[in-house]
Amino acid sequence: MSGFEPTREAAHARLAALQPEAYARSRNHLEGAVTHLSPYLTHGLLGLAEVLQALRERHGLDESHKLVQELGWRAYFHHVWRHRGEAIFASLHAGPLPDDAYAPTLPEDIRRGATGVPAIDRAVRTLYATGYLHNHARLWLASYVVHLRKVHWRAGADWLYGHLLDGDLASNHLSWQWVAGTGSHKPYLFNADNVARFAPREWHSAGSAIDLSYEALDALARRPREVGGGRGEPVDEPALHRAPPPGLATEAGPLPPAAALVHPWSLAGAPPGGPAAGVFFADFHARWPWSERRWRFAADRLQQIAGVPHWCEGPVPAGATAWADPHAAPWLAGARAMPVAAAFDEPARACASFTQYWRGTRMARAGSGARA
Repeated sequence: MSGFEPTREAAHARLAALQPEAYARSRNHLEGAVTHLSPYLTHGLLGLAEVLQALRERHGLDESHKLVQELGWRAYFHHVWRHRGEAIFASLHAGPLPDDAYAPTLPEDIRRGATGVPAIDRAVRTLYATGYLHNHARLWLASYVVHLRKVHWRAGADWLYGHLLDGDLASNHLSWQWVAGTGSHKPYLFNADNVARFAPREWHSAGSAIDLSYEALDALARRPREVGGGRGEPVDEPALHRAPPPGLATEAGPLPPAAALVHPWSLAGAPPGGPAAGVFFADFHARWPWSERRWRFAADRLQQIAGVPHWCEGPVPAGATAWADPHAAPWLAGARAMPVAAAFDEPARACASFTQYWRGTRMARAGSGARA
């Protein structure tokens, strides 16, 4: 897999290269034909509605296809975020153990890829080297952290989000809850046989802490004692930054009063309106630090669109315009937030599960003026 270039051209090249039938057959394999669209979707270089429209037109896909359903999970997680708000950052309901049975911080051996479980240590090294992980590897990593090492899912979710190039708060944190059993009906578990089926040989983990039956793993998930780790060779964890890393230029001056704002989740381009201005929101990054790789991905694209981005430490001007996105919503309260084309028709009520959501929705038709 090559790197992710922060351009519309690179995003559309990924979209054009999609092989839906190969995806459906091989998506669970770490070397399968997955889309690699997630950084472009998270940062708005592609809209979910735009991708679905392309799949409909080029491949004739509808809601029955596995690729459409998997993209539907992203829409579902945002549906939950819209209805639950800040509640998604706490356990939605009880898991296998009480919240206080889990450690509040991630052990050093996990952070440094030195657990002694090859599948976990490979996942950590891949994350640090690329800013990306196959979804199956994310599930394995989360399951090990929560159910075998007894670390609270929120500590793991915050750590993973910080290092991901495609980190989306709803998709990331609600996926961790799904694994933890606080957003689903049972814990997600995996073992060495599962890794051997879906991962390359260097990931195989026979003889490690995960080389157990599912019955044994389920019993472990429901008792408070952890399995222990620290049997591998450590690597350095890259720094996470709450402000632009050294060498990344930003402006500190006031934004133009009628600016067309471009934020890190709307990198397709500026909305119609006044002069384009790129922005990073200081309060957001004070809470959610990013890797240097992600800072530069967003900053490079912001500069392509609007020049040197602004470091915004307060509310944006009331006359400004920006594309709507839940990550940026608190800082756009005084501005005009323009809607983004819907990917799926929203169910009338909040849905408690993806199955309920999927039964109540369908792919939206082409948008009416909103950005795709």
